[in-house]
Amino acid sequence: MINVKLNDGSVREIEEGSNIYELAKLLSKNLAKSAVVGEVNGTLVDLSYKLKNNDEVNILTFEDEKAVEVMRHSTSHVMAQAVKRVFKDVKLAIGPSIDNGFYYDFDIEEPLTTEDLNKIEKEINNIISENLSFERMDISREEALKLMEDRGEGYKVELINDLPEGEKISLYRQGEFIDLCRGPHIYSTKYIKAFKLTSVAGAYWRGNEKNKMLQRVYGVAFASKDELKTYLHNLEEAKKRDHRKLGKDLKLFTFVEEGPGFPIFLPKGVVLKNTLINYWRGVHQKAGYVEIETPIMLNKKLWETSGHWYHYKENMYTSIIDEEEFALKPMNCPGGMLVYKSEVHSYRDFPMRLGELGRVHRHELSGALHGLMRVRAFTQDDAHIFMLPEQIKFEIKGVVELIDEVYSKFGFKYNIELSTRPEDSMGSDEDWNMAEESLKGALDELNLPYKINEGDGAFYGPKIDFHLQDSLGRTWQCGTIQLDFQLPQRFELDYIGSDGEKHRPIVIHRVIFGSIERFIGILIEHFAGKFPTWLAPVQVKILPISDKFNDYVNEVKNKLLDNDIRVEEDLRAEKIGYKIREARNERVPYIVIVGEKEVEDQNIALRSRKNGDEGSVELEDFIRRIKSEIKLYDMD
Repeated sequence: MINVKLNDGSVREIEEGSNIYELAKLLSKNLAKSAVVGEVNGTLVDLSYKLKNNDEVNILTFEDEKAVEVMRHSTSHVMAQAVKRVFKDVKLAIGPSIDNGFYYDFDIEEPLTTEDLNKIEKEINNIISENLSFERMDISREEALKLMEDRGEGYKVELINDLPEGEKISLYRQGEFIDLCRGPHIYSTKYIKAFKLTSVAGAYWRGNEKNKMLQRVYGVAFASKDELKTYLHNLEEAKKRDHRKLGKDLKLFTFVEEGPGFPIFLPKGVVLKNTLINYWRGVHQKAGYVEIETPIMLNKKLWETSGHWYHYKENMYTSIIDEEEFALKPMNCPGGMLVYKSEVHSYRDFPMRLGELGRVHRHELSGALHGLMRVRAFTQDDAHIFMLPEQIKFEIKGVVELIDEVYSKFGFKYNIELSTRPEDSMGSDEDWNMAEESLKGALDELNLPYKINEGDGAFYGPKIDFHLQDSLGRTWQCGTIQLDFQLPQRFELDYIGSDGEKHRPIVIHRVIFGSIERFIGILIEHFAGKFPTWLAPVQVKILPISDKFNDYVNEVKNKLLDNDIRVEEDLRAEKIGYKIREARNERVPYIVIVGEKEVEDQNIALRSRKNGDEGSVELEDFIRRIKSEIKLYDMD
C-alpha cells in the first residue's frame, strides 16, 4: 500500500500501482464519471498515470479550465485522425490547444473547402462514438523515428530530430492513429462534449515564411453544448460588430492601398479619437502627470543606446538624413529618457510622472495587419515615472488604480498577468529579481489575482499586462506596467540624493489604452458602434419634417452648439420615417424631430436610443440632461 495526499490536505491509502482514475473511483462514483485529467505534484498527467508513495494529487473535472484545455488538445488529435481518414495522403504537422479551441496544421495539396470541413466534422463524431482510449507510449528516440518514417510523417521526424539526445519520446495512440505528443490527454474520445470546426487558414511550417505553406484548420471545443451554442452566438454577434465594417458604415476611418496598415481617420473618427484623448488628459492631470512631446524620428546612436537597434531593428523604419542613419520611433521610451536628461534632478523632484501621446511606427508583416487592431502607425498613451527605489510599490499601485478607473469607466472587466524575464534580456540577475519582486509585491498588497506568464517580459524589464474583457467576453491586451532598471543605466540617468551624491533613478513605463487606434477598434465592437453620449461623434441629429421648418432647425442647432453639444441636421427632402431609420443606423444617441407643433410650442420631439420615443420635451431641459451625461461620462 502507498499513501497519497489529496488537494484538501487529507491523506488516502491506496494499493501500489493504482492510477488516478482508480483513485477517483475509490473517492466517489460521481468524481470518477466527471474526472478529466490529473495533477500530480503540480504537473498535469493522464488519468492512467500510476501513483507513487507521497504523491500530491488533484483530480480535475471540466469545472477547471486546465481540464478543458486538455480536452481541446485531445480534440485536435481527434481532428487529425479524422483528416487522415478522409484524406489518405495528408502529412501531419502540429496541433495545440488555444483560447476556446484548437488547431492543427496539415500538408494537403488541394485547398480545403467548407464541404471538406463538414466531412471532417462527421468523421470526428464517428471517432467520438467509437470511444477510443488515449494510450501513452514512452519509447526511445530511435523507435520514434522509425515509426514516423514508416508512416511517412516527415514533419514529425524533423520535430523528433530537434529534441535533445537521450530524451525519452512520448507518443499517444487512439485507435489506428499515433501522434508525437507530451500529453496529457483525456481518458477516451467520448470525453469530447461539444466542438465545431470554424475556419481554414494558411500557416508556414514553424512560422517561417521560407518554409512550406500548410493548411491550418481551426476549431472550438467546450465542456457542454450550451457553452458551444453561446460561443457560436457571440461569434455571429462579433461579425455584426466587426469594427472594420462599422468603421466604414459610421464614417470613422478608412484604409487605402497607398498606405497598407496606416489608418486614415475621417472627421467623425477624429472627433472620437480627440474625445478619448481629452478624457485621458483629464484623468492624468488629476493623477499628477505632466504631458511631454518627443521627436518622431531620432538617430541610430539613440536606438543603439536604448538597445532597440539590437533587439527590435527588424520592426523599425529607417532613413538616411545628412548621411546619418535615423529611425522612426517604435516606442516613446528613449525620448522620455532625453526629456529627463534635459536638466539636473534632485531626489526632491520624485516621483516625476511624464505622460506622452506619442506617434509610433512599427513594421508589421502584411499578413498580420487587421483593421485598427494591428496597424503600422498608432498613437501610444505612454507615461514614464521616474522615482526612488522606496517609491516603487506606491507608484505601481497608483498606476494600477488609474488603469482600474479608466477600464471601469468603459464597463470593462479585466484580468492581470505578470510577465517575467525573457531569454533575450538586458541586465543583471539582481536587478531582474528586484524588479519582479517589486511588481509581485504591489499586486499582492492590492489583493489582486494575477497569473505568472514566464519569460514574456520586455527585454529591459518585467511587466504587468491587463487583459480587458468586452461585452462578448473576448479579451484584449491593452494596459501594461513595465519596471525598468536598464534604460536609466544605458542613458546614464542620475539625480542628487539626500546624501549629496549621484544616484540612478528607477523608471516605470506604462500605457492604459495601449494603442489609441486599437482601443477605438475595441470600443467600436464593445458598444457595437452605439457609443455613450459623451463619446459619440454626433450626439444629436435634428430631423425636420419638411424644409419649411429649417429656420427652427437652425435655431435649435445653434443652441446645442453654444452648449458644446455635437449636432448634425438632416435637411434632405426625404420622408421623416426614412430619415429616422438612417439616424438610428448611424447609432446617434438622440434624434430631435421638428414639425409644426414643435415650432408653435418652441420645444422639440425627442427620440433617444435608450428609451425610444419620449414625446415633447423642453429644449432647455434636454440641454441640461445631455450636458449632465457628458460631464459625468455617463455610459448608458
